[in-house]
Order: sequence, then structure tokens, then C-alpha cells
Amino acid sequence: MSSNTPVILKRIHAQRLREMYRSAGWPYQDSVEIELLAAGLLERISSVGGHESMRVTDAGIAHLARAADGNRQTRSAHETLVGQVVQAMLRDGRLVWIGLSLRARLADAAGAEIRWKMCQPDVFSIRNSSKPEYLEPVVHEIKVSRADLLGDLKKTDKRQAYLDVGGQCWYVLGCDRSGHPIAKPNEIPVECGVMVFQNQQFEVARMAPKKTVNPLPFSVWMALAKATPVPGLDLDDSQSALSCP
Repeated sequence: MSSNTPVILKRIHAQRLREMYRSAGWPYQDSVEIELLAAGLLERISSVGGHESMRVTDAGIAHLARAADGNRQTRSAHETLVGQVVQAMLRDGRLVWIGLSLRARLADAAGAEIRWKMCQPDVFSIRNSSKPEYLEPVVHEIKVSRADLLGDLKKTDKRQAYLDVGGQCWYVLGCDRSGHPIAKPNEIPVECGVMVFQNQQFEVARMAPKKTVNPLPFSVWMALAKATPVPGLDLDDSQSALSCP
């Protein structure tokens, strides 16, 4: 890297800056630290005893502020899209939960159970039915950032956990600043459906394969019993009672 080559700052650089800002500034002496020093976001401080530490510069503080603002915008966009999915599921007459922690079973290729994993789907819903075979649980995973999506797709265990607790798993994709979806359907594993929220409406880019989940695992029932579903669209507490289809 020449002295005239600008440093391309990534999420890991902001994470390191936050660590340095909160700590005593002990050096890591790795490539991330070198790049932050070269960008002028960190500076070296020598103590009287000759020990060297790192300090976040004013430019580094400004970079942290910009990163925090970007994170807030991403969270806001994510929460907005979660709300859109919730409303769509409620309009379909489904019982909807957000913020659930569900225990899923992960199995090897031969189908043998090997371990349990906790998962937290963005939106989990079931049909409003008193018959277990008609519940049709569905998981919606919402993504508004391409970087977040690509990182998530590497987590095979997380996706398999969603498929275990849901009869269907959908990736719901937002759009970038240019109005284009953050990913193409062929970038999403075929075991999941793909939905795009564009022009204030949902477009199904690829249907989600459906599998039978009958009955719902006991651990899922317990999680649902302890949690409160999202209130229905009307004011008569329509989600408080199950009805037959």
C-alpha cells in the first residue's frame, strides 16, 4: 500500500475504533490497527516508561459518529420492514410473534439429531387454527443490508434452525438507495423463499418450499405460551382465541 492509496474502511475498522475508545488503548499490532493508523483514525501515544498505547483521534471520533448514524438508519429500515411483514401476516389472519427465542434441532445429512440451537426469527407466525395439522408455521427473515445478508447466508446452522421450527422460511429483501433489491433470488439458498419489498409492496421472487411440521415441537409451544403475539388489526383482540379453518 503506497502512502497515496486511501484506506478502504470496513465494519471491522469501526468495531476496532469502538474497542479502542472504550479501553485503555493497548495495541493489537495487526493489519486493522495499521490501516487505522494510516487513515489517521488512531494515533500512537508513548508513556514516560516507554510503553506505547493507542488513542482514537478526532477524525476517528467523527468516523465512529458516522458509523453509528448508519447503524441507526439500518436498524430503522429493518424495523420498518419487519412491521410491514407483520401487518401482511395479520391481514392474512395469522397469529404473529416478533422477538421470539426458539430452540431448534439440527440434524446431519443422515437425519440423525446432533444438537440443539437457539434461533431468533425476525417474524414467526402460524395460522389461526385449533387443529395442529393446519398451523403451517412460517419464518420470515428480514434483510435491508446486502453486507448483512451475505454474512447471514454463511450461517448454515442458523438457516437450518429456521427450517426446523418453520414449515416455510422466507428471506424478505429490502432495496438499496437506488431502489434495486439488495440481492437476486439465485443468491438465496433454494430451500428458502424470496420476497422483495419494492414500491411499497411485496413481490414474490421465488416461492418457499413447504414442509409439514406436525405437531409443533414442544419447545416451540412453550416459547409461544410465554410470549405475547402482536395485537391484531382490529380492536376486539382477535388473536386471543383460536378458530377452526
